[in-house]
Amino acid sequence: MAGSRRAARVGSAVSGSSAGIAFLVAIVTNYVTAQPPKWAENTVLVWSVFGALAVVSLGLFFWERRLAAGAPDGGVRPVPLGRIAAGGHSMNPPTVPAPVRGREAELERIGALVRGPGGGMAVVCGAGGLGKTTLAAEAAAQARAQGQVVVWVRWRDDPERLGQDLAQAAHILGLPESRLEEARTGRVSLVDAVWEHLATTTGWLIVVDNVDTPSRVGPGSGPPAVYRGWLRPHGGGVLLVTSRDTSRQTWGPDADLLHLQPLAEEAGGAVLLDAAPHAGTAAEAEALAVRLGGLPLGLNAAGTYLSVPTSRHRTFAAYQHALETEFADLLGAEHPTAATDPAVARRVVRHTWDLSLDQLDSDGYTLARPVLQLLALLEPAPVPRALITPELVADATGLPATAATVDAALAGLHQYGLLHTPETDEPEPVSPAVGRLQLHPLVREVTAHTLNRLEPTGTWLTALDEHLTRAVDAVAGMPGRTGWPTARLLAPHLPAHLDRNTPHNFTTARDTLDTLADVLDAAGTASEELLLRRHVLDAETSHLGPDHRDALASRHNLANAMHELGEHQHAAGLHSQTLADNERVLGPDHPNTLSSRYGLATALHELGELQQAADLHRQTLTDRERILGPDHPGTLSSRNNLANALSDLGELRQAADLHRQTLSESERVMGSDHPDTFTSRNNLATALSDLGEHQQAADLHERNLADRKRILGPDHPHTLTTRNNLATALHDLGEHQQAADLHRQTLTDRERVLGPDHPHTLTTRSNLAVVLNRIGEHQQAADLHERNLADRERILGPDHPDTLSSRNNLATALSDLGEHQQAADLHERNLADRERILGPDHPSTSNSRSNLAVAQARLAEVGRRRWWPLLRRR
Repeated sequence: MAGSRRAARVGSAVSGSSAGIAFLVAIVTNYVTAQPPKWAENTVLVWSVFGALAVVSLGLFFWERRLAAGAPDGGVRPVPLGRIAAGGHSMNPPTVPAPVRGREAELERIGALVRGPGGGMAVVCGAGGLGKTTLAAEAAAQARAQGQVVVWVRWRDDPERLGQDLAQAAHILGLPESRLEEARTGRVSLVDAVWEHLATTTGWLIVVDNVDTPSRVGPGSGPPAVYRGWLRPHGGGVLLVTSRDTSRQTWGPDADLLHLQPLAEEAGGAVLLDAAPHAGTAAEAEALAVRLGGLPLGLNAAGTYLSVPTSRHRTFAAYQHALETEFADLLGAEHPTAATDPAVARRVVRHTWDLSLDQLDSDGYTLARPVLQLLALLEPAPVPRALITPELVADATGLPATAATVDAALAGLHQYGLLHTPETDEPEPVSPAVGRLQLHPLVREVTAHTLNRLEPTGTWLTALDEHLTRAVDAVAGMPGRTGWPTARLLAPHLPAHLDRNTPHNFTTARDTLDTLADVLDAAGTASEELLLRRHVLDAETSHLGPDHRDALASRHNLANAMHELGEHQHAAGLHSQTLADNERVLGPDHPNTLSSRYGLATALHELGELQQAADLHRQTLTDRERILGPDHPGTLSSRNNLANALSDLGELRQAADLHRQTLSESERVMGSDHPDTFTSRNNLATALSDLGEHQQAADLHERNLADRKRILGPDHPHTLTTRNNLATALHDLGEHQQAADLHRQTLTDRERVLGPDHPHTLTTRSNLAVVLNRIGEHQQAADLHERNLADRERILGPDHPDTLSSRNNLATALSDLGEHQQAADLHERNLADRERILGPDHPSTSNSRSNLAVAQARLAEVGRRRWWPLLRRR
């Protein structure tokens, strides 16, 4: 008996195909017992069986190892979830803490896609709070159990980040590093490289969660339905997307749309029983589920409440009774149509939050409810933690508040799942990172929907507006770039602030938006600035009239923000309109009129209208020197931009002299660390580089890069400009590899910060291609130039000087590849266009003439080499 117990213990410790070894151990163990069986007396038989079983068991063992190391038929080797991580964030699917109820049909549809031979794309869609992410996580767990490689990607409203995550997913699935390198350097499109690999690889499920802004997915501006972007239904595995967008037009004909509805009463009751199994019967749970409208978010909140041992209501019946008796004024809440009527459902779920808030209040978190209500009055965007102060809570609610009680209220709301503290992928320019708070969208919607009826929101909004103004003033007064992250968080909440204060407190509210927009302008965050500038202009036009001097100034500011975003054509149109109106309303010598002329000249320069830009800058400089004085910052800016225009017109020495004068005066008037001084130093360095003084230019750019990183931060658009220009100077000095590395880094950062279509991004891509061609990477350079030429023709137009530069550079790369006829044709076309646009004596025109001669000479040489052997034979 003792031997049998030992055998059982050994056998229970082994699983899988190792059972054969366990059986072998059992035989040997029994053989050495005191009373062996009769057959055991035949030693030849015993050892023959022993040897045969050993061979079979070892064979099974190694076959099991081989199966574990291999892949499913036609698939890929599963990757342990713990290894799936990229960019500092997890790519593991979230765990599902409880069974997923009432979604069996949807899970089967996804499972059929996963098991099927063709792959595809499924979109789980519906309103917030219906459990889309939970359903996707359960589908991911089931796919993983079937041997699929599962990768989880969270949409962060960032097309580039999505591209990086999907490239990492493809890499996990075997996309070679060499192919990724080709995409990084522009030889192939990253999105096409990823999907070419995913189309030929099976055995995977990729989840892209919370794609609630599908129009921004990219790359480019097309909708997902065109299937040329990051989301496609043509993979060898399954792409699973979750989104609030339920439109077939958005997702296209080949996507399988799974439109979630509220849970039926049986499934809703099961959710409650899973969370609180001792709270009552199945019938009571189902009755409460109907009462809560079948919304998973409400059911989970109720279940969480009932599972807390200290909760006042501990049963389904008591919870439902509390809804009926404590909130008797709720119209229609008891009606089963709450499951299908969104208006009723919002009111029902609101009281789910109320019970949780009651519990927090009884636990001592007396400010939890008013803090939640305050947050619901703000926009559905992250809120800076610094805004929710004890003073704001006290002024709004009349309740006593301290830093400790506000902290406790926020912690309680977070504990009950009513408040989130979202992280950001954007690098903060200061440390520590700015804290941010955000309500779940449904929590905010429900609370805001019912707040006006029950709370004195007029008093609350007055206090909120007062503290928003204080927050903006505080941010504007912070030194350096300290306040920039908070400014970006405040921006989405200010348009409603202006709307609430129009007309009774219009000027103060308008000034608050202008102040924050100025901070955002300094921060280089033109998108948030544009939001505020446009809202101010619309309000002023409506409230003051389109010819009011404030409205004209706001139109000028809006045009400047568009210019910073690379929308030069729109900026030029606005500046032109504003200039005409300012001349009519204020007169030709008013400082605002001069600013409009300056802005128009700057936009025209970016559009390639160089002579017109230079004439306007020269006129503005003369007027500013006469009206404002030679040392005024506006005068220095005019001199700086006139020099830029002269440089692009080929007046290199005059441009350099003007830049040197402007830098000296800028350092004297504004100081060596002023952003305008950095701009002057950058422009002088560029002018010196054009004159061939490359070492001096590189030294100035290197100093400027260090200063801009220190003052503005590493991701500021001006810092990226300096890094681009330093790389160009290093290239001119012969430091080609260092230049290529800097350009590649700058291209990545500019695509992330400015977007792939911004003119500055196109400039860096062009510069990288030039360097790659210089170090012998001719095909990669030609591919980048070809892409850049197409983008510049689309964005800037075929006659823009930068477009002509791209065509020139593409021709040069093709010539180096031996495509001499094609190169000569491009150079010939470019020469004609440059003579027409820039004039026959412009340096760029002379360069085209020289390049065409070289290309024609190479083409003739190739012809002589082709015919020379035939002539010799004759």
